Amino acid sequence: MTYLPRLHSDEETGAWITGVMLPASQVWVAVLRGRIAGFACLNGGWLDHLYITPAAQGRGVGTALLGHAKEAHPHVLDLHVFQQNDGARRFYERHGFTLVEERDGSDNEENLPDAHYRWRGTGTPDAS
Repeated sequence: MTYLPRLHSDEETGAWITGVMLPASQVWVAVLRGRIAGFACLNGGWLDHLYITPAAQGRGVGTALLGHAKEAHPHVLDLHVFQQNDGARRFYERHGFTLVEERDGSDNEENLPDAHYRWRGTGTPDAS
């Protein structure tokens, strides 16, 4: 995602992952041939992160990780994705997510327009 601004050093990002993300979330890591291929991070009903390395994309890794998140939170899942991330948007739409709203980016630290998507599990009432 070359369009993302670099806001934090690797050290700051590592400290945030260790001190904030991991303690507050369910995290799954996918490994292919002994190397990390991607991860998913579920925080309550929000899929906060789903990242797949470029080399592992198109191999079902994202689908498998998303499946874990759906199993862990089977009624409703929400997520935000950057509007210009067309590949991710198509991926989520293929997996049953629908667009809730598009936002101007003033609510994220990158200040980039994003989109809110929601997935509803089978038999889930349609309430916002």
